[in-house]
Amino acid sequence: MQPSFHPRLINGPFDDPGLFVPFQFEKRGMMFDLGDISRLPAKDILKIGQVFITHTHMDHMVGFDRLLRLLLGRDKSLHLYGPEGFLKNVEGKLAGYTWNLVKHYDARFSIAASEIGPTHLSTQVYPCHSGFIPDTTMVKTPRCPVVFKEPGLTVSAAILDHSIPSIGYCIEERFHINIRKAGLAPLGLEVGPWIQSFKEALFNGQDPESVFEVPCSKGNETMKRFGLGELSTQIALITPGQKVTYLADAIYSRQNEEEMVALAMGSDHLFIEAAFLDRDSTLAEKKYHLTAGQAGTIAGKAGVKRFTLFHFSPRYQDEEHRFRQEAMAAYNRYRPSGVQD
Repeated sequence: MQPSFHPRLINGPFDDPGLFVPFQFEKRGMMFDLGDISRLPAKDILKIGQVFITHTHMDHMVGFDRLLRLLLGRDKSLHLYGPEGFLKNVEGKLAGYTWNLVKHYDARFSIAASEIGPTHLSTQVYPCHSGFIPDTTMVKTPRCPVVFKEPGLTVSAAILDHSIPSIGYCIEERFHINIRKAGLAPLGLEVGPWIQSFKEALFNGQDPESVFEVPCSKGNETMKRFGLGELSTQIALITPGQKVTYLADAIYSRQNEEEMVALAMGSDHLFIEAAFLDRDSTLAEKKYHLTAGQAGTIAGKAGVKRFTLFHFSPRYQDEEHRFRQEAMAAYNRYRPSGVQD
């Protein structure tokens, strides 16, 4: 199976958190946390359409300015998600600059920010052309685990305790569609933008008997027409979708563990913070962070196929290998039988 998205941490384990998730064959991506993003190329930053912030401590939000700087003057909408109090944080960042010239911009850049509260999702839109002063009223909807949804995937959230609310996130495909390129040539088809429309038709549950048109670049035909179900049988391999979970900054408590395990259950890849080694569990509790062993325990109980640790305290610069050792030992104790490394 060729995955639809390829998540990668943008910094080393001792540096600011940030997970970039680009999408295969699409010029778009998502970010989870916005620490220092200076190592992320501008061409990748310009793909970002959604950003999911765990909490607004500086090391998780400082990259907001660079993101904003690169997106200004572009026809683009950016959607930010964050914890309770997030709208005031975003407004404070935007209020730190003077916007007297943006009314002359031809492009209509805007920011939508959603605050994930205990009972509601509160969304406010900030248009660039008005100096990021909202020109519509805030929209409140009852909160459910899913905070972002499109035909092919969802992003779910869980509120965790970091002495302040900290959000854990999970991105999950409904199912994965792989295109069998060997099946294209016999039909006289070539790879192109139509493949995304084809996938969307399948994700949307379109009638298999409906006609699907594919543009032609060769011969006299401008369009080839197929039954959607027939075309799917010949060129598509449908398999279970990917699931990737991102957990940053939370104390190891019973409530947090239950929330994190439920969110990460069965993930293909879990990215999880581990600020301290197990010998410093008292300090980890005081600072509302996880140890390596606690992170491994969560990964094991959730039955994840793979996990990556990040956000190490700088006090362990010469002991990076111990994080993996302690986490793997705990993971192997708790993982369900049959789950592979």
